Amino acid sequence: MGAVLSPEALDQLFRQARTHSHWLDKPVSDETLTQLYDLMKFGPTSANCCPARIVFIRTKEGKERLRPALNEGNVDKTMAAPVTAIIAHDMKFFEYLPKLFPHAPARDWYVDNSELAAATAIRNGSLQGGYFILAARALGLDCGPMSGFDNAMVDHEFFSEKGSAPAFQQEHCPDSHIKANFLCNLGYGDPKMLHPRGPRFDFDEVCKIL
Repeated sequence: MGAVLSPEALDQLFRQARTHSHWLDKPVSDETLTQLYDLMKFGPTSANCCPARIVFIRTKEGKERLRPALNEGNVDKTMAAPVTAIIAHDMKFFEYLPKLFPHAPARDWYVDNSELAAATAIRNGSLQGGYFILAARALGLDCGPMSGFDNAMVDHEFFSEKGSAPAFQQEHCPDSHIKANFLCNLGYGDPKMLHPRGPRFDFDEVCKIL
């Protein structure tokens, strides 16, 4: 059995971790982004389907491509963040199941069932987005996850042929089967700019033990 994490580690991951909108002028390296992915990828997904796809935007040019899709209230904090990650999911994730889940014919479960495939992609892609945030915090990064953007515009700009889609898009889904879920700014937040933490429910308000 694994050991219980220290109170300091639990504070870093949960109790003292905050959503940041203001950032220190401190870069995030390629090595740190690679380490982040190499942690989050081990979180469980249904039949090891791993539908999450991530684009890390760090350059000024990349941020300017993203700017028109952002709601007004998200522009300044996104332009200032050292990195903005597009957390997306691949609607054709099942094409990779012969590699990821080779001991069963899992591709057949989804290839002719678009409703099941869509539900599986969004559910497990969102799970991986949660793992992403925890992995980032574990590496000492702060996060600013957000909605508030035009999904269709982001999909067209970053996941279509027009947007010079990454290799994982082009191999199986040249017609933009990768869909943005949420954005997450990354970096080292300025603690002086935090607002008081919002309230949370107590256990008895939202939980039952049967």
